[in-house]
Amino acid sequence: MKNSTTLIYDGTFNGFLTAIYVAFDEKVNVSDIQRNSEHQNELFSEVKTIFTNVEKAKRVWNGIRNKNHIAITNIYFAYLSEVEGIELALYSYIQKLLEAKTGKSLNYSDGIVQRINQLSASVRKEKQHIEKRLGFQLTKDNVFFAGIEPGFDILPLISKYFRTARPNQEWLIYDMKRNYGIFYNQNHVELVSLSLKNIQFEKNHKSDAFLNHEYDYPTLWNEFVKTAKIKSLINKKLHQKRVQKRNTKYFISEKEAV
Repeated sequence: MKNSTTLIYDGTFNGFLTAIYVAFDEKVNVSDIQRNSEHQNELFSEVKTIFTNVEKAKRVWNGIRNKNHIAITNIYFAYLSEVEGIELALYSYIQKLLEAKTGKSLNYSDGIVQRINQLSASVRKEKQHIEKRLGFQLTKDNVFFAGIEPGFDILPLISKYFRTARPNQEWLIYDMKRNYGIFYNQNHVELVSLSLKNIQFEKNHKSDAFLNHEYDYPTLWNEFVKTAKIKSLINKKLHQKRVQKRNTKYFISEKEAV
């Protein structure tokens, strides 16, 4: 009997798909799949580090999509929920999908299938809520700015909607909880981080207040927009590092995620 193995990946969706590829290709007895930033040693499990391979990720993505296009959407949405243990749950879901005689014959009374479908629905609901309710404010350098703190990592899902809704404007939607944003320059969308250390929003509030739930976000953002030039705050070095860390293959062009 093979020893159980914990697969460690880089925290990107492509990295996760690569881990799935390795698990099936090498017939790994998977005990868990963890992000490298959250890895915890397990007493009775070997550890295997997965290096992201876009081609392998594509093969997994296309294979699942060809079998069940609804399932691949559910997988992507559920992954963005970031709930604890989601990777292992998705691995089990994918196993069940591939073992099914046809892609549409999943047992929808199965606990894992129900959980993934419910998480996907919750992420979709928040995505739609943000798209309908998000308000922008115009900054000094004519960038429309919106700050959010969503429960799920929904920025990759709302990019297409706002590119279509605001094609002739420069805008930035910033996730305060995850400290990254999507910036649209009327040509394309890119991931950005903001340099906020020297920005003071009110007399007693500095930029670290972004992550403090006790502060009044509307007031902070109003003060921020009045005083800030967004373009000068965009940190290109952090953008480049984050792009490398969060491979953006599915960030803009994900058709099934709309």
